[in-house]
Amino acid sequence: MARPFCRVLVFALPALLAGCSVMDMVLQTRELPRSRVPPNSTEYRCDGGKSFFVRTEGSAAWVIFPEREFRLDKAGGGNRYENRVAHLELDGEQASLTDGPDSYSGCKVFREEK
Repeated sequence: MARPFCRVLVFALPALLAGCSVMDMVLQTRELPRSRVPPNSTEYRCDGGKSFFVRTEGSAAWVIFPEREFRLDKAGGGNRYENRVAHLELDGEQASLTDGPDSYSGCKVFREEK
């Protein structure tokens, strides 16, 4: 009686192990490499480890996150941009951003050391 079970095990075990390695590859979680810097943009690094990119185009600014981006229009004089939800203020090498309930403060232009 044990022999038929052993034969099934001999043939089934490699298939099961191969299936496990395939499942490991499918379910494997890994950190994806950071996307490239958006063209013509400036990176700002903020307090709390937050960061974002800004690209200005005429009277508009684009705020760029890895998962989304949105447009802000110039508001009044100076370097203030806004829409119904977000507000961005640029001041030389510094910026502040409010995006709905999220706030980014202490933001400074990031320049990678060479």
